[in-house]
Formats: sequence, structure tokens, C-alpha cells
Amino acid sequence: MEQKKSLGFGARGWILIFVMFSGMVSFMVFRNYPVNILADFYGGAAPLGRLLTIGSIVGVVIQIVLSRMFGRIKSVKWLAVIIGIIAIVAAYCMCLIPIDMSIGQCTNLGLFKALFFIVNVAVTTYGVFLVSVLAGQWFPRRKGTVMGVATIAFPFANGITGIFAGSAMSPLAQGMPPAVFKSFLPFLILATVGLIVCIFAVTDYPEQVGAYRDNDKSLTPEVAKAMMEEEIENKRTTVWTAGHTLATREVWFAAIVCGFLLIGSAGVMTQSNAIVSAFEGLNFTLVMLGVAVAGAIGSYAIGVLDTAVGTKKAMIVTMGIMVLAGVLGIVAVATGAGAPLAVSFICIALYMGASSNFSVSISAQYWRREDFPSVFGIINPISNIFEACGPTIVIALMATGGGAAILGARSVFIFLLFMGVLGVILMSLFSKKHVKAKDDKYREAAGKPLDDALLDRK
Repeated sequence: MEQKKSLGFGARGWILIFVMFSGMVSFMVFRNYPVNILADFYGGAAPLGRLLTIGSIVGVVIQIVLSRMFGRIKSVKWLAVIIGIIAIVAAYCMCLIPIDMSIGQCTNLGLFKALFFIVNVAVTTYGVFLVSVLAGQWFPRRKGTVMGVATIAFPFANGITGIFAGSAMSPLAQGMPPAVFKSFLPFLILATVGLIVCIFAVTDYPEQVGAYRDNDKSLTPEVAKAMMEEEIENKRTTVWTAGHTLATREVWFAAIVCGFLLIGSAGVMTQSNAIVSAFEGLNFTLVMLGVAVAGAIGSYAIGVLDTAVGTKKAMIVTMGIMVLAGVLGIVAVATGAGAPLAVSFICIALYMGASSNFSVSISAQYWRREDFPSVFGIINPISNIFEACGPTIVIALMATGGGAAILGARSVFIFLLFMGVLGVILMSLFSKKHVKAKDDKYREAAGKPLDDALLDRK
């Protein structure tokens, strides 16, 4: 049989990437924009940040529970659809609550907070967690490149924050309330289209629609289907239980570093407006457009690097970029110069997409395909706990400036530098050989055959 390996993702693969992109944009927009741009109309940034943290932690608990059930869940896709519907309906309702300019707030703050909480929990579970599980099942060996493309959503959403702010806030000049629903509408439409595409064009496994994992056509459809059925059965009897996974040090190294990346990107971006505005001569919209461009480049480039040299090395390089972002930010605060700050934000943009890439890629890179959902279902929620605390941490660090945003920004960049250095150390300690030894130990105890499947992992 002649091998037929495609370098692309295939039509079905691109459809899945679009669904992931739309879900991740929703994750950023409906959680970030209310805190970053519209907080004054919804009770203030600090209360919203705390609500964001609580909702994210609830989402983490849900992810851990679901990860233990993957062997019994018949379809991750349909579970994603159900939770996606909840997220999008709640988002529509949240954006429709009017603003009363006589009190300077929305007309029903309690309802807004309830809907914001629901959106936060549901969009995290659907837009990041479950679609990433599907990505791991479709592209187990090319997950880095695939995630690198899909997670362009993160810098894209952050990059157009200034445009959104201009659209939403422009009516204030005429004494009118902000155009909240109008400004959110393009993102609501994108989320809706993405969910509809997921319903009709995405499956749990590529073999279910005659496609191939990693778009690798070197196998006959019959052999590919048999491998899929074997994998589904193996997931039910995975040796990587919650206890075994949590007892492996590499899991903690990976989860902590992924968490650092989420704090250093999504967390910092919730206060991007306050930080950039503290420097005279910097235009927030232009800086964020630069973030969008650099983020798109970085997301794809780091994804390619991940596939080429392995996840461990790619994560060490990425944490090095975080170190540089911290140093440049500290220099900007010390000198009052806007240029180093702009470059620091470019560095943050470069690793922004990777902040969600790596929990998927490291779980797929150093564990078996059938064990991926179980391991990812632990690493991702733990890292999301860090992400959940990110807005609150960054807001607290900004408050250390005593009302002077530029002094608060100094604390943020020092924290970035600390996380970057610690992240490099932790990933240097990550050992794929130790993961293999643990896998052999657990498989032997369960009476499963030992093999060399994990030996050739980069």
C-alpha cells in the first residue's frame, strides 16, 4: 500500500479549527471585555475580577469531573454543543441588559452578574476545554501546529479590544449609553455560526466521517476504524487515574507553567487599557493592533516549534519570552518610555496563543492517545485555576501603585519576570523518561502489555 500523508489539515480538520477559533474568541471577548472596557457600568473591575475568578474555579471543578467521565461519555462533541448553547444564550441575554446613564450602571446589576457568571463557566468549558479535547483526538501528533492556528483567536480578540472600546464608548460623547449589544453583536454572530458548524460538521473522531487522525492517509479506512474502536475501549480502562496523574511530578510542572502563561497573558490583558494609558504618547488601539499581529505570528510559530522540537523545549523558549516581557516592562516603568512597554506587550502577544496550546500539546506529546483525555483533564483544570486567579492577581498588583497606574504596572512586570524564570526552571526539570517509567509501572500493575510507544517522544 502506498503511503499518502497530507501536509494540510484536511477540509474536516479546518472545520474543527474554525469551531475552536470561534469558541476561543468567545472565551476572550465575553469574559475579558466587560472587565477591561465596561467595568464601570457593571459594578467595577475588582468585583467583576473576583466574580471571574469564582466562575473560573467552578469551571475547573466541572472540567475535573468531566475528565473522570470521558471513558463513559459517548460523545464529547454533543456535550460541547449543549454547554455551548448555554454559553451563547447567556451571552446574548447579558449583552441585552440596558445601561441607565442616570445612575451610570446597567439597569439590573444582579442579573448581569448572574449571567456573567454563567457565561464564564460555560464558555470556559465549551470554548477552551471540550474543543481542545476534540483537537487532541483528531490531531494527536500535530496538536502543536493545530493549536497554534486555532489559538490565534487569543491575540486577535485582544488586538481588537481598542476597536471594540471605540465602538462601545463613542455614544458617551453625545450623552448616550454605551453601545454594548451593537459592539458585541459580531462576536455573538461568530459564536453562533461556530456552534452551528460544530453541530452539523464536527465529529468526535475523524474516522467517523472517513477522515484520518493527523490527516495521515497512510492507513486504510478499515484499519483506521479498528484503531479508533480500540482507542475508545482503552479510554475506559486507562491506567492514568486521577490519583496516578496527580502523583506524577511532571503533571504539576506542566500545569503550573501553563498556569503562569495564562496569568501572564489573559490576566495581564484584563488591565491592558490601564497599563498602556499610563504611558503618554502610546495609542491603546495601535498597541493592541500590534498585539493582534504579533500574537497571530507567535501563536502559529510556537505551534510549529512545538511540533518540530517537542513541547518541553518549546515551553522553555516561551517562558524565556515571558522573562523578556518582564524585563522590558520594568525598563519602561523605570524610564517612562513607551517604546519598551510596546515591545513588552508584543512579547506577551507572542506567547499569548501558546498559553492555551501547551496544556493540550504536552498531554498528547508525552502520554498515549487513549490516556490524553484523562491527563489533559487534570493539567488543564489546574492551569485554569491559575488563569481564574489571574485577573484578581493583576488587579491587586495594579493597586500597589496607590492610584498611580504606572507604579502598579511595575509590580505586574516584576511578577511576570518571576513567573518566567520559575517556569524555565520547572520545565527544565520535566522528564519524559520519568513519565515513561510511571506509565510502565501503572500498566504492569493493571496487567496491560508494556511497549516502547512513549520512547520516541521529542
